[in-house]
Amino acid sequence: MTRGKLRIYLGAAPGVGKTVAMLGEAHRRFERGTDVVVGICETHGRAYTAAQIEGLETVPLHEIEHRGTSFRELDLDAVLARAPRVALIDELAHTNVPGSRNTKRWEDIHELLEAGIDVISTVNIQHLESLNDVVESITGVKQRETVPDDVVRAADQIELVDMTPEALRRRMAHGNVYAAEKVDAALSNYFRPGNLSALRELALLWLADRVDEALDRYRQDQGISTTWPTRERVVVALGGGPEGETLLRRGAQIASRGAGGELMATCVTQSDGLVGADLALIAAQRKLTEELGGTFHPVSGDDVAQAILNFARGVNATQIVLGVSRRGRLQSLLSPGAGEAVVAGSGDIDAHLVSHDYARKGLGRPRPAAGVGIRRVTLAWLMATLGLGLMTLLQVITRESHDIPLDMLAYLALTVGCALVGGLWPALFCAVASSLALNFFFTPPIHTLAISDPQNAAVLIVFVLLATGVSSVVHLSARRTAEAVAAERETRVLARLAHSLLGAADQLPVLLDQARTTFGMQSAAIVRRDSVREPWEVLSSAGPFTVDLVRDASVRAPVDDLTELVLCGSVIGADEGRLVSAFAMHASAILSRDELVRQARAATRLAKDSRTRTALLAAVSHDLRTPLASIKAAVSSLRQKDITWSAADEADLLETIEESADRLNAMVGNLLDMSRLQTGSITSHLQDLHLLDVVRNSVSTLGDQGRRIRTWFPDDLPLFRGDAGLLDRVLANVLENALRHSPGRQEVVVSGSVIGRCLQVRVVDRGMGVPDHAKEQIFAPFQRLGDAGSGEGVGLGLAVARGLTEAMDGTLGAENTPGGGLTIVIELPLISTAPSPAHR
Repeated sequence: MTRGKLRIYLGAAPGVGKTVAMLGEAHRRFERGTDVVVGICETHGRAYTAAQIEGLETVPLHEIEHRGTSFRELDLDAVLARAPRVALIDELAHTNVPGSRNTKRWEDIHELLEAGIDVISTVNIQHLESLNDVVESITGVKQRETVPDDVVRAADQIELVDMTPEALRRRMAHGNVYAAEKVDAALSNYFRPGNLSALRELALLWLADRVDEALDRYRQDQGISTTWPTRERVVVALGGGPEGETLLRRGAQIASRGAGGELMATCVTQSDGLVGADLALIAAQRKLTEELGGTFHPVSGDDVAQAILNFARGVNATQIVLGVSRRGRLQSLLSPGAGEAVVAGSGDIDAHLVSHDYARKGLGRPRPAAGVGIRRVTLAWLMATLGLGLMTLLQVITRESHDIPLDMLAYLALTVGCALVGGLWPALFCAVASSLALNFFFTPPIHTLAISDPQNAAVLIVFVLLATGVSSVVHLSARRTAEAVAAERETRVLARLAHSLLGAADQLPVLLDQARTTFGMQSAAIVRRDSVREPWEVLSSAGPFTVDLVRDASVRAPVDDLTELVLCGSVIGADEGRLVSAFAMHASAILSRDELVRQARAATRLAKDSRTRTALLAAVSHDLRTPLASIKAAVSSLRQKDITWSAADEADLLETIEESADRLNAMVGNLLDMSRLQTGSITSHLQDLHLLDVVRNSVSTLGDQGRRIRTWFPDDLPLFRGDAGLLDRVLANVLENALRHSPGRQEVVVSGSVIGRCLQVRVVDRGMGVPDHAKEQIFAPFQRLGDAGSGEGVGLGLAVARGLTEAMDGTLGAENTPGGGLTIVIELPLISTAPSPAHR
């Protein structure tokens, strides 16, 4: 069976016309004779949308009973049985009511597609999983119904339903989106012009990326390698030199000239991985690329120019930015460099050669052969001079016993030996000097540089070329071997370092100890100072170290602008500089991570303080209202001159005033103490408490309603240390909420138990309960859900309770009560585990 096709109408916000566009497409297909049915269409009470359904066959919805409420959902079985050619299924990200076959509506659509039915659906950009946090940061609203990006990406067609923010707000003002009583609130909150513009940009960019992916697949399928300049893509080719910063900034300027321009930086390393640029410089250029809004792409290849061109064509680049070669004039004549080769082979890609401060100033001194020290070079020169003289003397003495071929082989062996010991230049000198010695001492006429036999002249020329070639190959092989050994050592050291850091809680001392061991140093340290006038501060050290050693340190490697890695001891070799840079980069990463951890902890503390302050302010407005109202009513009654109160009535009213005033005094005291606690001006009034004592006090404040509270606690429930005032407010609010939502005179059960190292309090009611998707909403301020009565309260009780519980390092959540209802679960850390006296 052929799988059905999915078409999605994507919108930036509710009300742009996705459902109307879906219905319009359905009418067009119906007029062409296609079998179309409406599986489910959410009109949201909009008359114009409902009118568009007329003339289309509609599959009846399925009635599902959940917690005493009837919900209407898509009847998946009925649509499958009807087997239309096309089915309209609105709101792709919708979460089905518990009891449905699938949890999400996109799973229903998947079954329809597998059955060979084409589906047309709708979704807003804020429901995409990858953009959920971005949308929340823009609008301040967290979307709880999301759909995986892969589901939308897999659609055969995605069509954007676009509308300007001004037009959408005008449509809302006319009452075409929401009911009149909701329009003002929507326009001033979610549907602000800035929010709508940002959501529209998200939708356009997301869809543009999907179009880009489709274009790349098409070009690959069709084998198209030429550039299609559909979007400005600028590739900056970095050579690992200091000119990289200039090239990146120039590339960013070019990319920013057009809307949607992309900046990509690439650095080519040789495929063997033995030769590379300075790691610290590459890391700095990678960071700058990210700061400029680009992406960094390291590639490998022996032909640098071809690797750059291959990468540029692979990403469909329109422009390449390269630096003018740093080679000097003589070096450019011998080898023009990668820039010229890229320009010559760029074809339809524009190539820019950017001048910089290092252009044409040479590549610097040739790097010495890896692993060749001054002693080996000196020995090689001795072999090329004294050794050559001794060999020539020996061959002159024994001239009668051998011919020129043997003499040439002996000189060639000496030349190869010089290449192995001291590198290329002693070997080249030895090759030239050997050819002169052969000519002067062994080629007729001897003792002259003249050669009588042309064949001997050709032999000498071949000897020089052969000796030079063999010396070059041997020198290169020896250098590569030394570099491979050095690279293997670096890899081994870095692997050992990574393994050590992986299991370390405090990573900086471990890194310094590894550095001290690796380089054979007496001590190592990370030091920092804010300016050159400030003294050094030691962040961490290994071995005997003081700040006085910084000035005379053997190695000082920058970690960041203010921090350095300092090694004290013997002088390290030049070939170990890359390894030192690697240690410095690890130290930078550790310091950055530690700083992020500190910032996260500070942010957590601030968030906790903010939640507590919010809860305290909510408590002032919510919990003080009732006693103030009681006092005002009692006082007003007593002041009425036209009513004569009996002594008993006056006593009741005065008692009401006294009780309300006492309650106010206690609550204000608790609130002020907690406020001082948050500012750090007082210490917490912690004491050993038993849960039953706190519950009894909370129940007593409920008056006659407290008779409906039933408690159950084990006799061995342990004591815990807590703030009785805060916990009293938490329990009072939770119990008040449970009583208000329990039908009739049903009891509310309060139980306590120990779970792990936490004291768990459960407040169980038998009310209508709360749907799973709304359980977090009940803890938001000013929230009153459908099962709330119209009694007192403005929906702050549970918000206050959660805030105060979190202030005591506890948690407060909601669960379903088996058989119906809601259970509030309070967990507080159990500090003291000693059993208390029995409470009955």
